[in-house]
Amino acid sequence: MREMIKVSVESLEGDLLDCLVACAINPDEKIFYNRPEGYTIRWVRKPPPFSTDWAKGGPLIDKYQLTLSPPTSPVHRNGGPHSGWGRSGVWNACTWEKGFDGRRAVAHHETSALVAAMRAFVEFSLGASVEVPKELAT
Repeated sequence: MREMIKVSVESLEGDLLDCLVACAINPDEKIFYNRPEGYTIRWVRKPPPFSTDWAKGGPLIDKYQLTLSPPTSPVHRNGGPHSGWGRSGVWNACTWEKGFDGRRAVAHHETSALVAAMRAFVEFSLGASVEVPKELAT
């Protein structure tokens, strides 16, 4: 049986993030699946590009009412050398509903609002960390 590892949603990108978005939309999704000899390392089908194509990921932002904030949004930092008000410096996405673990989901990405939004959606739906086949996480 192939080894499963836990990955932080905050680090997800690319096909693996898109795969988990598809799994969050439809829990019965079989993009990667368990076989008698273990999890497959091949995609059953490549997931739609939710995290790079606004036509695919954008409607999820509307449907699940995700909030986006640009890197120029003001944030307040308590303590440290940069305490006080300043720019966040990253794209932020959050949910207003309580998700998988009973809390709101918040996610970030340095350059992509869509990646931040899809991370927040996965965290909201599946939790802050998820188990995936080790081969898919590398």
